[in-house]
Amino acid sequence: MESERRPDPPAGEVTRLLGECTSGDRSAFERLVPLVYDDLRGIAHRRLRSEREGHTLSTTALVHEAYLHLVDQATATWQDRAHFFAVAATVIRQVLIDYARSRGARKRGGGAIHIPLRDELSGKEPRTVELLALDEALTNLARYDPRLEQVVECRFFGGMSVRDTAAALDVSERTVERDWARAKAHLYRTLAAEPDPEDEARARE
Repeated sequence: MESERRPDPPAGEVTRLLGECTSGDRSAFERLVPLVYDDLRGIAHRRLRSEREGHTLSTTALVHEAYLHLVDQATATWQDRAHFFAVAATVIRQVLIDYARSRGARKRGGGAIHIPLRDELSGKEPRTVELLALDEALTNLARYDPRLEQVVECRFFGGMSVRDTAAALDVSERTVERDWARAKAHLYRTLAAEPDPEDEARARE
């Protein structure tokens, strides 16, 4: 039987505790975790729900690994709730990448995590790509435009709304929507091994 979802914390409570963390109160992070746990589980579940059956990384394990990474940053300079989940999205991405690399090292071929590129990141048709390929594409995207990578981390790995992504990155919602569209197009070209029209144009110059 699934446990009942905890009631949402009072408005501003998460931000207040993050402020205490920033001030050096590590105990505030322990008080923060129960308030954000369900959200972290939701993020982890969305990232894992479409993976192949039988893999060993469960939702609970992913949340636990993310927590261990986040606790190391307990007294970092936290801005607000949106910033926390943006960092959590980056952490979850790294945990998944580390897991995929570990699986690939132990079992060559068929060991990597696979994720579907649904409408969020795909063109005309859904595709399935290896997580490591997506990570490499995102690393290349960061060289092209670091903010585009951050938008993908927030929207795809963190499951964040346009509003929360805008707050986390301190840009307008319109900018997030524009960057999200640009990032999707860039990643689809990369993952589909399609040439970039701009690259082709520059090559003809």
